[in-house]
Amino acid sequence: MRDIIHEFAQLCARDLPFVGPIHEFGAFQVPGQEAIAELRPLFPGKDFIGSDMRLGKGVNALLNLHNLGLASESIGSAILLDTLEHVEYPHRALEEVYRALRPGGIAILSSVMQFPIHGFPDDYWRFTPSAFRSIVKPFAWSLVESAGEEDFPHTVVAVACKGQLPQSTIASLQADLQVWRKRWHYHTYQPTRFELFAKRLAPPIALDIYRQLRQQG
Repeated sequence: MRDIIHEFAQLCARDLPFVGPIHEFGAFQVPGQEAIAELRPLFPGKDFIGSDMRLGKGVNALLNLHNLGLASESIGSAILLDTLEHVEYPHRALEEVYRALRPGGIAILSSVMQFPIHGFPDDYWRFTPSAFRSIVKPFAWSLVESAGEEDFPHTVVAVACKGQLPQSTIASLQADLQVWRKRWHYHTYQPTRFELFAKRLAPPIALDIYRQLRQQG
């Protein structure tokens, strides 16, 4: 899990009315990431189940998002953080999550757009904000945000509800996501004004060389 996503989970846990049982799909904690990948402390006192397609730290159940095998309307909340790029049929996965959620249930999602290919066990997709809007269409209410440049974000997130949320909750969430978006706009690298101007004129390799020289100097 990335720091930006842990922070997203924190603000969602603070702003949204999560109810149990909370299911985290894709809960396997990659060695070395346990400190930020463990989400249970964000939801004290709530039944929390971590599932994945392989056993390991953070995993209580082996489940396949294409066919969860859970009863309809049997879970209270769903968490899919940096999971869907590893799911071969993401629309099918969201249909399953929607089916399993109770009325009024909440799902939070995140995925990468600018990121190297990585396994666990495979890597299929990169999502634009429009792609996330497409996969959360079954939900009565949803909000999609991104971090990074408007036309090339590095991270996309969504909150979806199988019902409606109070306007006060929506307002708090939107305000916190705007702060989150600004905080993580440049992620780990902040381009210069020259780069912002030149990116549409220069070949990408020229900008890569410039960035390397800038970091070395």
